[in-house]
Amino acid sequence: MNTDTQAPLSRLFLILAMLAFLPVGSHAQVLEGTENGEWRYIGGPVGQTCYSPLDQINRDNFEDLEQAWLWRSDNFGPNVDFYSRSTPIYVDGVLYTVATPRRQVVAIDPATGETLWTFREPETIRHQRSPRQAYGKGVAYAEVNGRGVIYYTTPGFFLWALDAKTGRPLEGWGGEFPVGGFPETGSIDLIPHLVEDWGPWEDYVLSGGRYDADYGIPRELGMVTASAPPIVVNGVVVVLVGHEPSYGQTRIENVPGDIMGFDAETGERLWKFHTIPRPGEIGHETWHNDAWRFSGDMSTWAPASADPELGLVYLVTNASTVQTYTGHRPGDNLFGGSVLALDVATGERRWHFQIHRSDQWNYDLPTPPMLMDLTIDGARVPALVQYTKQGLVFAFNRETGEPLWPIVDRPVLQTEVPGNYTAATQPYPTHPEPVDPIIIDGITEEFVLDYTPELKARAMEILADYRIGGLYVPPLPENHGHDFINNVGCQGSGNVISHPPVADPVTGMLYASHYRTCSAPRMMRETGGVDVDNPDYPEPGAGGATPNSTPTTGTTVADWLPGRPAPLRTVDGLPVYKPMNNQLTAYDMNSGDKRWSLPVGETLESIRNHPLLAGVDIPNSGGVGFSLQMVTGDLLIQTRALSEGVAQMAPDAPLTLNARDKRTGEILGQIPLPAPAQYGMMTYMHNGRQYIVVQIGSFHTDFPGALVAYRLPD
Repeated sequence: MNTDTQAPLSRLFLILAMLAFLPVGSHAQVLEGTENGEWRYIGGPVGQTCYSPLDQINRDNFEDLEQAWLWRSDNFGPNVDFYSRSTPIYVDGVLYTVATPRRQVVAIDPATGETLWTFREPETIRHQRSPRQAYGKGVAYAEVNGRGVIYYTTPGFFLWALDAKTGRPLEGWGGEFPVGGFPETGSIDLIPHLVEDWGPWEDYVLSGGRYDADYGIPRELGMVTASAPPIVVNGVVVVLVGHEPSYGQTRIENVPGDIMGFDAETGERLWKFHTIPRPGEIGHETWHNDAWRFSGDMSTWAPASADPELGLVYLVTNASTVQTYTGHRPGDNLFGGSVLALDVATGERRWHFQIHRSDQWNYDLPTPPMLMDLTIDGARVPALVQYTKQGLVFAFNRETGEPLWPIVDRPVLQTEVPGNYTAATQPYPTHPEPVDPIIIDGITEEFVLDYTPELKARAMEILADYRIGGLYVPPLPENHGHDFINNVGCQGSGNVISHPPVADPVTGMLYASHYRTCSAPRMMRETGGVDVDNPDYPEPGAGGATPNSTPTTGTTVADWLPGRPAPLRTVDGLPVYKPMNNQLTAYDMNSGDKRWSLPVGETLESIRNHPLLAGVDIPNSGGVGFSLQMVTGDLLIQTRALSEGVAQMAPDAPLTLNARDKRTGEILGQIPLPAPAQYGMMTYMHNGRQYIVVQIGSFHTDFPGALVAYRLPD
């Protein structure tokens, strides 16, 4: 071969080989939101992967980072949101977020941390009644006729449109604030739109009831709020809905969390999707005994993601009312516990998949669907990846809803509580494997505590007194009559709403934080309508309906409520299963294979120094807290969240922000944090300099809720 052509051909082959590993087709839109150093959605790109291509900060200079500024939320009132879930966005040279239980919108100078403007909704009674005041996850942004607009929903369930430069309510958008008439524009009361075609509301109006905008939904009908921000896609503001968390609900009735779309330019309502299907709609047959009439909820706690090219918005839902018992709502309860793909222009369902049926385990889907393009068997696939509390990884073609790998139904333990309902089977992905394989069949011998033969023998003796199950273990009635104490089940990931997974759309890598928990559920007991030992359930006459009757019929429909705990016994304080307290696992989603899994932090002192383990070489099971991460350039930026009361368990735990090799997980560099991290982080490029912002704060520090920013020295 002529040497003059060999070098160009070699370079050509190299370029082609590199291109083969890069996403094509819709790759640009998957990354939409992080162009030009921006972070337009709380998860970075519209695919909510918490990824940025910025690489000014890299493995060579990470430890040179310096603190640029610190922004504190306790400057905005005494009721401080000590556990902030609001990740800022960065658009057109400004940071935007929300703070405190009043959920004030704040614009922040990205170079100095100076507050530029704030906006706070006028006080209402329904704001005071909201159970999710302090859990706002942020704001949405869109450009309308060349003007930047901030959209956000409040605890009282109002939607606002604000001028991004001034923070003033948008002129000619929506209407006046209905409580006091000021501001005169820029807001929408979402409750009338939500209830207008809902049967219990129509009955309430026919009987003479009137709507009070200050109070909101009458107590005898339910309540509604919001936690996740709206998302703006192709000129449509899609509003998400929240309720009282299902694990704390005291009533079986509520308003459904229907999804609504509004015109971004005018505020006009365009469509509404019924999360609890009405007669004639797909899924209506999964609601037995006419439970669809009264059993509401179906919150969308997690932020949404979207594919603007396909015109689809992707949402995840939780269960209907009362998650400990489902006898009042028998059936699989579509669209609870589901991934939904809706046409953003019309609100019509394009596809869905129900991740779990008839939820009574608080297995709601707490993280947004992550979108990225994958190469599977040589073909490019527009993918959606959904991670769960259970520790399962579901993957779909986001255009069609077809699973990328088979999903099978497995039989699960059935309820023995009279009148309760459990689905006969639940879906399990055949690939990828779970983050923790213990969740499939529970504490089998493979997972029993076996650091010494004596420990294993004692653990096996304890487990012999229980019935072992996997993920979907229902509680037993107190007087069940079996020769074992209780059922035992395991969960592989935990409440990932506070430690969401992240992904690299360029490489197809997924990073998930998780920890192992196995437990025996509370026993269920017959109460005849009132649980006298549970203050969450009101006595009759204490206001509103009792938890076991529908105000519309007065009929008792559920006679079983959570009973007394029957916890899984331990070996002198050691769990009967091998612990996994804080783990970080990486998958290559192009193949679905698990690439690596490693502990984060050091084994708990209560295990390391336990007398039964003296002199025993035990593997590292990870430390307190859980792992938080983000991908930028060639780095996996990671830290440990030590808030929510965990910091007191590990006062000496190092507070560091870590740069990890995203291919191996190896720590490449560390810098100190001024307080424990919480929930998330983000990055942006401002005036030619890359910044990393981390959410920090806890009860146990001087920073009850703050943002800290880092950049390289001048």
